[in-house]
Order: sequence, then C-alpha cells, then structure tokens
Amino acid sequence: MATGVVDIHETPAVPPMDPGGDPRLGYFLAGGLLIFLGWGLGVVANYLLHAWAGPGGAVVGWVHVNSTWGAYAYATLGFGLFTGAIGTVLVALGRASAKAPLVLPGYPY
Repeated sequence: MATGVVDIHETPAVPPMDPGGDPRLGYFLAGGLLIFLGWGLGVVANYLLHAWAGPGGAVVGWVHVNSTWGAYAYATLGFGLFTGAIGTVLVALGRASAKAPLVLPGYPY
C-alpha cells in the first residue's frame, strides 16, 4: 500500500512574510548613530576632554590625558569626522528615499 510522499522543499519552514515597512527608518537610525558616535564622541568629546585636562593633565579611568593632542587624539578626530560624514550620507539617503508605512514585524496590518 503506497502512502503519499510530501516533498519538504515545497513547504517553507516559516510562512512567507510581506516585508512591508519603511526602509528609511534604518537609514535614519544608522545615520543618527554614526553622527552621534563620530561627531559627538570622536570630535566634540575628544576636544572637551583635552580642554578639561588642562596643562597638568588628568587621569580618566586608566588613561592619562594631556592638554596636548597626540597621535591617538588626531586619529580619533579623523575617524570621528569620517564616521559623521558617512552618517550624514545615510540620513540624506533616507530623506531621498520614498516614504512607506511603518510596519512592525509580526503585526497584522
């Protein structure tokens, strides 16, 4: 007696989902995070930390910070400027993209 054979490749393990959603949200979140980390921490916090250290220097955690800028401070500044610029490009891409409805995964819409 023959039984029916089901090809498991024809039935997906997870039912297909309509991706939906607004792709601009990812651009805005990633761009904003890169702008905050790059220009906020890499440029502004770096400058304020060196200005706060004064001529005698200061100890923050295990790091000794002087008022003069060294190679690490300049590298952090350059990386922060570059990261903030990438964040600005991502925000610009988000503003240029077509708006779609915001849909959360798993939400019946």
